Amino acid sequence: MRRLRAQMRSFDTGMQLLMVNQFGINLGFYMLMPYLADHLAHGLGLAAWAVGLVLGVRNLSQQGMFWLGGTLADRIGYKPMILTGCALRTGAFALLAVADTLPALIIACAATGFAGALFNPAVRAYLADGAGERRVEAFSCFNVFYQAGILLGPLAGLALLTFDFPLVCTVAAVIFAVLAVVQARALPQRRPAPDPHRERGWRGVAADWRAIGCNRPFVLFSAAMAGSYLLAFQTYLALPLQARTLLGDGSSTAMGVVFAVSALVAVVGQLRLTDWARKRLDAPKAIAIGLAVMGAAFLPLLPGPHRAADGLAAVLGLAGLVVCAALLAAGSALLYPFEMDTLVRLAGDRMIATYYGAYSTVAGIAVAGGNLAVGALFDAAARTNTPWLPWTALTALGLGCATALTGLRRTGHLHPAPATAPAPA
Repeated sequence: MRRLRAQMRSFDTGMQLLMVNQFGINLGFYMLMPYLADHLAHGLGLAAWAVGLVLGVRNLSQQGMFWLGGTLADRIGYKPMILTGCALRTGAFALLAVADTLPALIIACAATGFAGALFNPAVRAYLADGAGERRVEAFSCFNVFYQAGILLGPLAGLALLTFDFPLVCTVAAVIFAVLAVVQARALPQRRPAPDPHRERGWRGVAADWRAIGCNRPFVLFSAAMAGSYLLAFQTYLALPLQARTLLGDGSSTAMGVVFAVSALVAVVGQLRLTDWARKRLDAPKAIAIGLAVMGAAFLPLLPGPHRAADGLAAVLGLAGLVVCAALLAAGSALLYPFEMDTLVRLAGDRMIATYYGAYSTVAGIAVAGGNLAVGALFDAAARTNTPWLPWTALTALGLGCATALTGLRRTGHLHPAPATAPAPA
């Protein structure tokens, strides 16, 4: 804690505020979202297809709109997008507190997702711009606050659920309202330096996106890293499926333990892992090792058990889930600050929010498509009696991403492309 406090204080007030802000964002979000599906299905009595529709709209409105949020942040400024996102999420959570019809729920969840698409690229670009050459340290510190919100959010939500779900929504809305007010008053303005070669309006936006699409190092890096987001998401998909198979109705408690361990590993280990890597590795090596660790995280699940268990078998099954989650968190914590720094370098310190938005959109597409594949692997494993199949495939994905990243490093594809001014219209 002393190291975190000292490192945080070494940055300016605006960056400190954004780090604390990210804790508040995740606290408010994760006190509500883990319990939304249950509220929709059992509290409101929606059919399963309707629950899937509402949750799908929320995910699509965020992951699919990151590109727009990043573009607006670079064009309008970081602070306006952060404030707009927080204000929009305030209204969306307040609507969720009273919504009881499908159209109202869809509107609320779409607004919730779009709010995240507005402030996420802006926050990261603000940090990258303010940190200068200390981006790795800044994002390492930032991730501690990020993970702390993930750790405490579900616990706060669970306590509030002893009253009712609308109270959870109301408290989450209040948190975002407070964040919006505090940042409106205290967050210094910061926006990208003006670019005399940059066109205005939609023609300029199109030119920006053509430049990103032509930035081969960035495209290759995004493709190599997309699998890491699918691997990290398995804490919410593959591990709960395995917990349900092993423990039945006891899986919810087990996953509470798994989520807590995952967040604790990131909170406690982030600064230590970053310090260790900075002294011994360059950025691509650190990222590749992190990817390999994330792939290897699924190896403890290979021996089983692979069916309903009790006694010692249940303990071993839960231990495998905990170790998997811990390794996923450690690998992600190791690579994250270097990943964010590499993105800025590949962007050539231009259009940082737009690049973050593009990168997040690619990651969102990978998670959406990849989760369909993971689900299909679980179905195939059940049909063919090959329970090891999903875990083997996920391990291979992690090692494949690490190999691809290493190949990009060795062939020089992780050096920024030369900046070129757009041709005059």
